[in-house]
Amino acid sequence: MDEHDIRQRIDDLVATEHRLRESLQKGELSAEEEHAQLRAAEEALDQCWDLLRQRQARRAAGQDPQEATARPVEEVEHYRQ
Repeated sequence: MDEHDIRQRIDDLVATEHRLRESLQKGELSAEEEHAQLRAAEEALDQCWDLLRQRQARRAAGQDPQEATARPVEEVEHYRQ
């Protein structure tokens, strides 16, 4: 996955967040359903941002950005921005 693919995935996940919030307001989802799906989207976003930062750091250090890998949610979830 290259930066373009990662950024596209980020855009898709942000759109998913917006759709979920709209669906909740329209009564199409329960708060519990929205919360669970929103949490999953937010976790995936955290992973994407982390992967993007890893690739940029590797490139800046003269390393191959293709060697960057997605880290587990538990690892990227508690980073401070």
